[in-house]
Amino acid sequence: MIDDIRTEALFVSDLQSSQHPTAELIRAVVSAMVDRLGEARCAELVAQEFGEHPDCALPRMQWARSAIQIAFS
Repeated sequence: MIDDIRTEALFVSDLQSSQHPTAELIRAVVSAMVDRLGEARCAELVAQEFGEHPDCALPRMQWARSAIQIAFS
């Protein structure tokens, strides 16, 4: 469950996979997004993005999930 929250927070952040972020940066961004938006708002923004841009949202979610697994392992 905690990885789901982290994934959603990373997904809604401005961090991009093309930036090749370090695990440390990913952890910092996730923490900042959860602190700023809260868990529920992160989930809402993920749902909104999937509704508005499903073609872009899926690859971003896949990247976010993978990045979280690496950063928090």
